[in-house]
Formats: sequence, structure tokens, C-alpha cells
Amino acid sequence: MSSTATVRPRAGARAGSGTIRASAADFVVDEHIEMDAETGGEHLWLRVRKCGENTDHVAALLARAAGIRARDVGYAGRKDRHAVTTQWFSLHLPGRPDPGFEALPPSVQVLESRRRRRKLAVGGLRANRFRIVVRDFEGDRALLEARLAELGAHGAPNHFGAQRFGRDGGNLALAADWFAGRQQVRDRKLRGLLLSAARAAIFNAVLAERIADGSWCAARAGDTLMPDGRGSYFVAADIDASLAARVGAGELHPAGPLWGAGDPPATGAVGALEREVAGRFPDFVRGLVDAGLRQERRALRVMPRDFGWDWLDGGALALAFSLPAGCFATTLLDEVLDCRDAGGAG
Repeated sequence: MSSTATVRPRAGARAGSGTIRASAADFVVDEHIEMDAETGGEHLWLRVRKCGENTDHVAALLARAAGIRARDVGYAGRKDRHAVTTQWFSLHLPGRPDPGFEALPPSVQVLESRRRRRKLAVGGLRANRFRIVVRDFEGDRALLEARLAELGAHGAPNHFGAQRFGRDGGNLALAADWFAGRQQVRDRKLRGLLLSAARAAIFNAVLAERIADGSWCAARAGDTLMPDGRGSYFVAADIDASLAARVGAGELHPAGPLWGAGDPPATGAVGALEREVAGRFPDFVRGLVDAGLRQERRALRVMPRDFGWDWLDGGALALAFSLPAGCFATTLLDEVLDCRDAGGAG
């Protein structure tokens, strides 16, 4: 299962190879959260820069420093461990003053704090800004620049990255065992990871079919179309010139299934394709439905914003871009380069 479900075909040629995360400073991620002018409240929000630390560990460190339970710490999304990342956390401190954080290790630095009325919840993330350095490049520089220009203009397939599936696809194997009753999974967080992995496997398989027929970035009759950067969608029974132009301009994206109960909203040949692909994963479909998940959608294409690159001394390549929440920088790179990850999945 893991060897086939995590395959990510590319829409174009790779231009060479290189190394990412040769050091944490080569992979920088800054979290962007929409925040209004609200002040005051029983939740302390902290903007934290971490280096070489995973999000759950930092949340535990903050909970210990504040003398609260780990479940009273919120964050909008997990960030890579082998990187320098900036993200927000919230601490529930009703009737209590702001704690000190002098005991935090040097790898964790509080940059900003403010009081808010609500907990920071998973899903509150808007986008991430990346600066990634690719070292040891070998290949065709002219082809690479042409492929990067294509990514900036037309986007890339919005695969789920390998980190969603765990080391060697282990999350998928465990999900299969759990759904089949061969394994008990009581931890709520782990259950969420396994459900996400199963959904991602079906989505990636649908996307692979759309790449194969060339429609991952073009609308077909019956497609669900999603405005860029938004989670809403509509079903396009027919594709007229106006819709085709908006898809071509990156304003709208065809969307694929995040599987759950019910039929996918796509109609015609598109809906039939999605049902056929999901039928290849009967255990995952049954497990997702039994877990109470409903049909949702995810864009088949991702458009990097404010995209640019520079060549550094020694032939290294520095790329900078923003991606919507839930999209993977490593899959964007994988579209044009065979990258060795010196840090591993974070």
C-alpha cells in the first residue's frame, strides 16, 4: 500500500538534483495568520522562532514554563523540525499573569506576545512563507530556470508530501491495521494523523490520474472549481471560455476529493474517476466513513506567490515563495529537482 499510494508523478521534467536542509538555516518558514486588532483575554499568544525543534515539543516546553497542561497550548499547524521556523502558539492563562520564559532553551525564542480572547486553533493558518537553499546542484541550469518560471506562472500539482504518510509510509500501514481492527489506536492526535494520511493517499491517487491525462491544471465538465487561496468551491457542469480563462490565469483551480461519507460533488466523468480511484482503497474508504468524516475538497494545483530565486556563491540556489496552508514546499521542489533531504522529514 505505502509504496504505491505515496507515488507523486510530475507534470514536467526534472532539471537536475540538489540537497536541501544541509543546515537548519537553509530551510526557513514563517507562518502567516490573519489577526484582527483584538486585545485582552485569557489566552496568551506567542510568536516563537524555533530551530531544530518540532512543534509538539515546543508546545510542551511552553506548557511547562507556564505551569499549564499541554492540552491548554494551541497552535495553527505543525512546522518542520529540521528548519528555522516562526509560528504562533497560544497559552490558556485565565486570571493569571504572563509567565516568564527565561528557562527555554536557546533553540526556542519568544519574539512577540499579546493577549487574546480565544485559543489558537488548528486551521487558523493562512499561509507560510519559505526561503529554501538548494546546495550541490547538478543539472541543466537553463532548464531549471525555465521550469521555475513555469511554476511561478502556472503552479504545480498540489500533492500531499511524504511527511503526511510517515517514515516509509508507516502512517498508511498503521491506518490500514486500525481500520481493519488489527490495531487499537486510542490517542486522539494519532487518530487524526492516520485519517489525514488515508485521505491524502486517495487524493494523491486522483491527482496522479489528472496529471496523466493533463487535466490537473485545466477544468473539465463536472469539475469542482476552487477560488485560489480559499476553501469554497462550486460545481461547473459545463466549462465556458470565461471559466477556462480563469483557470488558466490561476484564479480558479480544479479540486479533488478529501474522502468521507457521501458521494463526491464532482459530476460526470470527473466524479466517475474519483469514485473509481477511491474504489482502489476500500479499507481507507470504509475507515474514513466509519470515523464520521464527510466529503471535502482540496485544490489539485498550488500557485506559489511572490515567487523568486537567486544563485548564491558555490552554485547554491535560494528560492523564496509563499504557499497556502496545507501545501508542501518539498512537493513544489520535487516537481523540478531530485532533492536529497539532509535533515529528513520534520
